[in-house]
Parts: sequence; C-alpha cells; structure tokens
Amino acid sequence: MPLNPKLRVFLDSNVIFSGLHSSEGPSGVILEHFINGKLTVVISQQVLEEVVRTIKEKVPDALLALKRLLTSVPVEIVKNPTPAEIAHWAEKIHPEDAAILAAAIAAQPDYFITGDKGFLKNHYIEQRSGLHILTPAQFLGYLKA
Repeated sequence: MPLNPKLRVFLDSNVIFSGLHSSEGPSGVILEHFINGKLTVVISQQVLEEVVRTIKEKVPDALLALKRLLTSVPVEIVKNPTPAEIAHWAEKIHPEDAAILAAAIAAQPDYFITGDKGFLKNHYIEQRSGLHILTPAQFLGYLKA
C-alpha cells in the first residue's frame, strides 16, 4: 500500500527519541517516512519539550539531529490541552499521560503512535478517545499491508 502524503500521525515523545537514537528500528523508519514527505507528523508542545529534555539527559549529542529533523521538514505542533481536557482523562490514565492523550485527541490524527504501554494496554482509552493507537511496529505493518 503506497503511503498517503496526507496521513497525519501524532508521535509520542518515545517514538521520536527512539527514532533519533536508532534509525534502523521502527521509530527510525517512521521518521524517515516523515523526512521523505510521506507522512505529516503532529506533536504537542509538551511532546517537543519531553523529547528535548530526554535527549539532553541521555544523549546530548543527538540534539543536533533533532534540530535538523525539525528544521528540514515542518512538524505540525498543536497547542497543549487545557487543564479541563487533561482532568477528563487523568481519571483513567496517569496525569502526565493524560496531557499527551488530550493533545492527541485534539489534533485528530489518523494514528497515535506510541511505545507507552499505558496507552497501548488501556482499551478504554482507544474506545472512548476515537484514536487509533499503535506501536511503531504495528503502524509499519499497517503501511505494508
């Protein structure tokens, strides 16, 4: 199945970090599709801040790669959710994850791609949010199908 250039994916910070850390893994392949213009990547301001913080703490040498990524192809950055939007989901998931979830819902992507088991193993969230939540590997499998 050819990639649809209009396919919008909301990436969790762990996907971006993993993709920058290893270009050969599923997250790296997703970033490569984005760089090649085959996907539109959507993130929230909080996701961007998490990625920067994690890279600074764990692999500061990768900051340049992140900068190149963000300046080479435009990323759609959505605003952080309101406290009310976060509170709605915080009853069902960890409060920090609730902010990411609320931002992903507001962005209305075709897919929410994450490696966070808190999202992946909580079927209530997928049912109630309307999001299609996949791991990077599952998403790549979908693209190949």
